[in-house]
Amino acid sequence: MVDGTLDRENVDAVLNDLDEYAVEEALRIVEAHGGNEDDGPNSVTVISMGPARATDAVRKALSMGANAAILITDDALAGADALLTSEVLAKVISTEGFDLVICGTESTDARMSVVPAMISARLDWPQLTFAGSVTVDPSLSHVAISRITEAGVDLIEASFPALISVVEKINEPRYPSFKGIMAAKKRNIETRDLAAIGINAHSAWSQVIDSQLRPPRAAGIKITDDGTGGAQLVDFLAESKLI
Repeated sequence: MVDGTLDRENVDAVLNDLDEYAVEEALRIVEAHGGNEDDGPNSVTVISMGPARATDAVRKALSMGANAAILITDDALAGADALLTSEVLAKVISTEGFDLVICGTESTDARMSVVPAMISARLDWPQLTFAGSVTVDPSLSHVAISRITEAGVDLIEASFPALISVVEKINEPRYPSFKGIMAAKKRNIETRDLAAIGINAHSAWSQVIDSQLRPPRAAGIKITDDGTGGAQLVDFLAESKLI
């Protein structure tokens, strides 16, 4: 982390777990409305931004049944933050003519859960976030979701185009079949750099200027039961405001 960015060279390039639910939901939607076509309105395109080796993660989505994939990769994107990531993804989405964009709620590393909202704001699309269920009516260009909140269940509706983020309880992602895995190996992944999508290279809006190692865990409190162990435990819980 000499330059303020994480060293990811020894990290496997895998599909984000929470994005698998988004891919699965997209596949279920197109299958429920005429089947999954290689080219046409009933198709699923995966869009990702990352280093060249992110193709491994993208192929996982293709092996699940996605029809096409676009990978934006450029050395200038190293260390990109959420703001830059959302700018790049929104730019690609805006040129492709999609009706729906489906995202996982968050990445499993940073867990900020802000990129879906940022993309919708840049596109000026309605956002339906944290969806636990999705209902789509293509004939009316209409989508509705439900989501559980502390106050109850929210029902939210919007017209196309729209952006949805889904939670992990929405479905159970399918396992890629052998046929799907072999087909994914043959599918072309379209790669684009910043020049190809029309964005001038610039650094992230936020940067890490310092970091520190996590301090070692403090030793726990040991209670010796000399006949007052129960009282000591109660005192400890009371001091910790646990009772």
